[in-house]
Amino acid sequence: MTARIYCPTKNAMQSGMKNTHQWVLEYIAEKGKNLDPLMGWTGSSDMDGQIRLKFASKNDAVSYAKRNSIAFEVTEPKTRKVKIKAYADVFAYRG
Repeated sequence: MTARIYCPTKNAMQSGMKNTHQWVLEYIAEKGKNLDPLMGWTGSSDMDGQIRLKFASKNDAVSYAKRNSIAFEVTEPKTRKVKIKAYADVFAYRG
């Protein structure tokens, strides 16, 4: 069973950066999900897919995985490009 360690990205529906400074360890699904033909629900017999552990730093998550003999892969977060904007730029003449 392989785990994935990553830092989650910002939610697209909000402008805040909450919950983006912690690292997450979750297992990669080995089996696909199955569809119930009667109700249309999706289900899985893979219980490890429900485990999601949060850590304060990448080193904490990596040391936890090593301590418990969990195979893992680390995905580094992408850097955010900040574009500084002013309200007056909306009305600026660019001819």
